[in-house]
Amino acid sequence: MSSPSQLAKRFREVILDGLWIANTNFKDQLSSVTWEQATMKVGSLNTIAMLTFHIDYYIAGLVNVFEGGDLEIRDQFSFDLPAIESAEQWEKLLNKLWNDSEKFAELLEKMPDSKMNEVFVDEKYGTYLRNIDGMIEHSYYHLGQITLIKKLLADQ
Repeated sequence: MSSPSQLAKRFREVILDGLWIANTNFKDQLSSVTWEQATMKVGSLNTIAMLTFHIDYYIAGLVNVFEGGDLEIRDQFSFDLPAIESAEQWEKLLNKLWNDSEKFAELLEKMPDSKMNEVFVDEKYGTYLRNIDGMIEHSYYHLGQITLIKKLLADQ
């Protein structure tokens, strides 16, 4: 299995279908969350909806680069979630995450191994491998937050 294929498998594990590292994934954790729960604040923590938007924002940004576009995402906008006021809006956000994630994994699988050590957009960002690994690690970090916020909401 090539490096891109292994990375795509790891990425799918955290977002779509895996149990290996955290015994859960985004799809598993978010499937039972209502839009009301997703937008409910717990103290000063980000909401589940904000974290969902945040992860998708970065995934979609990398997809754009993988497809030959520019790196258009900016950290300062990564939590700019439009208001979610219905189940339909929450489902739309979730479906965007699932679709962008699958597209990310598919594009990654098609990359040659040699691409992993190439500069990602600009030398200050490191290599493709560093950014892909970072996306996986970043996803696990926020998956942990979502899992804890769900538990806090259940205790309210």
